[in-house]
Amino acid sequence: MRARMIHGKDGKLTEIPYDPVNKNCIYSVNRRYLNETLLNAAEKYPNVKFFFNKKLVSADLDNGELTLLDRKTMGEEQASADLIVGADGAFSAVRRIMMKKPLYNFSQTYIEHGYMELCIPPKGEGKFAMAKNNLHIWPRGEFMMIALPNQDGSYTVTLFAPFKTFEGLRTREKLLLFFREQFPDAVPLLGEDRLMKDFFDNSPLPLVSVKCRPFHVKNSAVIMGDAAHAMVPFYGQGMNTGFEDCLLLDRLLEKYNSDLTMTLPAFTELRCTDAHVICDLAMYNYVEMRDLVNRKSFIFRKHLDTILYWLFPNTWVPLYNSVHFSRMPFQKCTANRAWQEKVIRRGIYLLSAVLFAILFGIINRKRF
Repeated sequence: MRARMIHGKDGKLTEIPYDPVNKNCIYSVNRRYLNETLLNAAEKYPNVKFFFNKKLVSADLDNGELTLLDRKTMGEEQASADLIVGADGAFSAVRRIMMKKPLYNFSQTYIEHGYMELCIPPKGEGKFAMAKNNLHIWPRGEFMMIALPNQDGSYTVTLFAPFKTFEGLRTREKLLLFFREQFPDAVPLLGEDRLMKDFFDNSPLPLVSVKCRPFHVKNSAVIMGDAAHAMVPFYGQGMNTGFEDCLLLDRLLEKYNSDLTMTLPAFTELRCTDAHVICDLAMYNYVEMRDLVNRKSFIFRKHLDTILYWLFPNTWVPLYNSVHFSRMPFQKCTANRAWQEKVIRRGIYLLSAVLFAILFGIINRKRF
C-alpha cells in the first residue's frame, strides 16, 4: 500500500502518499498466512518441538518451572526451561505472574471505542473493487472505517467507533441509514445483505493498550510482543514491534555470548521506553486517521515535511517515515519530531518578524 486513500462523504477521493520521496510502502499481510509461514519455517529446525492445546496455569519464573493444563485430557503437566519466553499476547499469563513481584509497574488502558470487522468481496474473478495499492480510510471525526486489501481481491474492512455508536445501530433500518449517510460509496461495495449479516452476527470488540516494566525476571524469563506492549492498531506497528523485539534479543544474545544475566536486563533497558513510546504514538494516530487527515493544516504539514525531506534527506525525516521505514528507535523518532516542531516554530517567528519589518518599512516610506 503506497498511500492512504481518503473517502469523503461526497465520494471525493484524496490520495496521501506515505513516502513520495523514496517511494516506500507499507504492507497488508494476512495474519493467518503469516502465522503458517512462521510455523513452517520453525518446523525445519530439528531442535524445535511444538505442543498445542496447552495452557499455562502457574509458574515459578525465578527457577524456570511451569505448570501446564492439557486442554484435551484436562490433566496438569510440569515443564522446566533455562529461559521462559512469554509471547502469549495482550492478556499474557506470564506477565500476570510477573505482576505479583515487588516493584513491577503495569498499566492498561481501554479506549472508549470498539471495532468490528466487515468485508468487501472481490469484484468478478478476484478483481479489486477499489484501488488495490491503498489503505482506504473513511474519516468521520469521532469514528472511522478502514479497508485493507487482501491477495484474493477482497478487503478486510474495520469500523472503529465509540461503543455508544454501535449501541445505536441495533436495527437494520438504523444501520443502513448510518452507512448511507456516513459511507455512501462503500455501501454498494459491501452489499446490503452481507453488511447486515456481518454486522449483526458479531459484536464490537474492545481495544487495549498495555505498558509494563521490566520485561524480564532475573535470568530466567522474559516477555515479548503484545505480552510486553499491546497497543491499539492505528499505527500498524504491533506485529512489527514484536518482530523488532526478536531482532534486539537475538543481537543481545550474540553480544553477551548468550549470558542471560547480561542479556535480559539489557533487553528491558533498551526496549521498555521504546515500547511505551510506540503505544502512545498508536493512540495519537487514531486521532490523525479519523479526524486530522481531513484538515487543511494536516495536508499542509504533510507537504512541508515532504519538501524538507526531499531537500534534506539525511536531516529532515518525517515522523511517519522514521517509524515505518527505518530502524531508528521509537524514542529517537519522537525526539526528532520534537526538534522539527521547534525548527518550524522558530521559522514561523522569524518569517513573521521579517514580514513585519518589511511592512513597517513600507508604511514609513509612504508616511515620509
